[in-house]
Amino acid sequence: MGKNIAIDGPAGAGKSTIAKSLAKKLGYIYVDTGAMYRAMALYMLRKGISADDTAGIESACTEADVSIVYADGEQQVILNGENVNGLIRTEEVGNMASASSVNPKVREKMTELQRKLASEADVVMDGRDIGTFVLPNADVKIYLTASIEERARRRALEYEKKGMPADIEQIAKDIAERDYRDMHREHAPLRQAEDATLVDTSDMSIEEVEARLMELCGAQKNGGKSDFFA
Repeated sequence: MGKNIAIDGPAGAGKSTIAKSLAKKLGYIYVDTGAMYRAMALYMLRKGISADDTAGIESACTEADVSIVYADGEQQVILNGENVNGLIRTEEVGNMASASSVNPKVREKMTELQRKLASEADVVMDGRDIGTFVLPNADVKIYLTASIEERARRRALEYEKKGMPADIEQIAKDIAERDYRDMHREHAPLRQAEDATLVDTSDMSIEEVEARLMELCGAQKNGGKSDFFA
């Protein structure tokens, strides 16, 4: 069984950026669970399915094939044979992913694939219920967060760098709404696992966050001796 690092947290907390960097430094496989849900959401949007169409969501879940492959060390999210990396990071797709991910059938399909990956390789996996539900026995659990204001600022900067319009007030409103949905969904809601370490990145640079997480990974002990990187 592989060694597993679980990183949970709300939207815009920087989970994906940090998880990718951490996986690269450790030589682990990065599994972006949020990207998998976004790919499924993209499929639903393409089918014209609305966020409140339960029957449509469950039907699309059985029709869509979402997988992860690696090319030159980079993760590619594949939706029915198409690389959709460049299509799944919009706010529209993110909101649909948050709404559709509460459906038990969607989560069941995604969880099965995620657990299979984690059982076969050393992985860094980020999402909203990794340490509490998907990988409850992960070697390291981290809950990464930041204030809504800071998360909205970061997301706006991402859009501006891509030449996309960014209404920071609307982004903050969307983030707050997604936080509420994620934290109050019936199945595997977003919360900090009891044995996870809280890392608030509101006033931290990426370098500081990376150093903190590397420290947490290196702090894992076995018989009084650190062997996590062995």
